Amino acid sequence: MDTHQINTISILGCGWFGLAFAQALVAQGYAVKGSTTSVEKLDVLAANDIKPYLVNFTAGKVIADPSFFEADALFVCIPPKRSSTELNDYPLKISAILKAAENKSKNIVLISSTSVYGDENKTVDEHSDTNPDTPSGKVVLAAEALFKAQYPSRFTIIRFAGLIGPNRNPGRFFAGKTDVPNGLAPVNLVQQVDAVGFACKLLEKQAFGKIYNVCAPEHPTRTDFYTAAARKADLTPPSFIAEKVQWKVINSVNVPQLGYDFQEKLK
Repeated sequence: MDTHQINTISILGCGWFGLAFAQALVAQGYAVKGSTTSVEKLDVLAANDIKPYLVNFTAGKVIADPSFFEADALFVCIPPKRSSTELNDYPLKISAILKAAENKSKNIVLISSTSVYGDENKTVDEHSDTNPDTPSGKVVLAAEALFKAQYPSRFTIIRFAGLIGPNRNPGRFFAGKTDVPNGLAPVNLVQQVDAVGFACKLLEKQAFGKIYNVCAPEHPTRTDFYTAAARKADLTPPSFIAEKVQWKVINSVNVPQLGYDFQEKLK
């Protein structure tokens, strides 16, 4: 574990999670560099006391000021694009980013997803086999493999469960829908405040070099959770089929070791 002073953090991808994380780090006194692919968003970053960088990347190369990657810790927060062409390019983009950061970033943290676990009707943790059953899960796992190959002894991967919170109101997901399948399956979600809170805790503890499954410890059924969320948002509640097929429960053995307490329960 690297225990030198952590002062400068670079966040590649200041989107929904990355910007909230950057704001939290600024509030804690870190020097934060943030990247965006949009010229318009540079002012947003600067207004939040985040040093703004325009960074663009393709499957083959990264176009960026090299100083962006000079950091005590670099967080790579770019999820794969939904379109099939760009989806398949995702591991190549991660590879280009790792090359650009080589010998500049002292610690690199890859923000990944619990989609690397398939729905195999069981509880999984960081020691479980990864058998993704979705296209995005497969490319995310391929990106993780590239990361592990480059940093075999010190890769750090945060696998977030489904992210909810500001502007991602789960009440809207199934509102008004009928006969939604798999109503008795457990949900695997995490609130933005806890995604940010855990990432801050990892920095505070300098707990690099592990994989972390970050998921709320509560796993209500899809019926219970999404019905309550719709009602809370004053939307028409969905109706689910009372069945439990194709499910998983995301657990963690590494998150509790950091002493992180989840702030928002799933109700």
